[in-house]
Amino acid sequence: MNNDNQQAIDALKQVAMAGITEQRRSRRWGIFFKLASLLLFFFLVLAIISASVAKNSRLTAAKSYTAVIDVNGIILQGAEASADNIIPALQDAFEDKKVKGIVLRCNSPGGSPVQSSYIYNEIKRLREIHKDKKLIAVASDLCASGGYFIVSAADEIYANKSSLIGSIGVRMKSFGVVEAMQKLGIESRELTAGEHKAILDPFKPQKEEDKIFIEKMLATTHKHFIDAVVAGRGERLKNDPDIFSGLFWTGEDAKALGLIDGFGSDAYVAREIIKAKTMVDFNPKRDLFERLSKRVGTSVSGWFFESRSPSSPVLY
Repeated sequence: MNNDNQQAIDALKQVAMAGITEQRRSRRWGIFFKLASLLLFFFLVLAIISASVAKNSRLTAAKSYTAVIDVNGIILQGAEASADNIIPALQDAFEDKKVKGIVLRCNSPGGSPVQSSYIYNEIKRLREIHKDKKLIAVASDLCASGGYFIVSAADEIYANKSSLIGSIGVRMKSFGVVEAMQKLGIESRELTAGEHKAILDPFKPQKEEDKIFIEKMLATTHKHFIDAVVAGRGERLKNDPDIFSGLFWTGEDAKALGLIDGFGSDAYVAREIIKAKTMVDFNPKRDLFERLSKRVGTSVSGWFFESRSPSSPVLY
């Protein structure tokens, strides 16, 4: 066999081996994608079943039970602790015939006075309609400012002795960089129509009249907060001006001031106060993708709310 024939045979062998190798590679990728598709399908089915079980969990619960609703994190439109999420859960719980009472768990530093007021007013409305069901708030680590605004509408408030309670006040953050700009030779060239449109502009000197206006607005919002707490707590509140000063206390001191009624966890309240130890979660259920998108959205909106909106009063 001459060299030319041998080279041709070797070339054919290489082509054949390359074809076999490519077929094997394609087969492996095919198996991989089939397994990946199968796993994805499995997880989707699992998510659907989990959501269905969660949605219908109250159907398999005890003869009567305690509904549990959370006020968790910053109270803000679009956040987990928003009126759009909490109010439907409250309505659902009060209207459920098997619910003996509601535990409103609060672990929040506060947030929007508007969202807090919406939830507060709805609690008062539902309590008036469903007088046979108690709504009892349970403070966790932190129940402050807008969080306390909400729970003050409850029949009773329980907490841990080490919980932080109170902070009944309003604040608005801003800053000024006028002197720094002057040193750097920077000037603001913002144009406005309206004498006070650029109120609290950090790049311009603060006007005394603007400061007075903002303080008056904050005082009005603070009064709304105070009125709500007084209406909710009534004569249980001690006559102490510090209560409405923005200070906050441990649960032990909060009880002495009448800000809470006793000590206990959500399980204690369900078992000993409501007398229905089985607790059923009435919080809105979301799928995995919605939870992730909500978490990202809340983080961004919370940052914007806190650092970019100095013109919004905050119970926080």
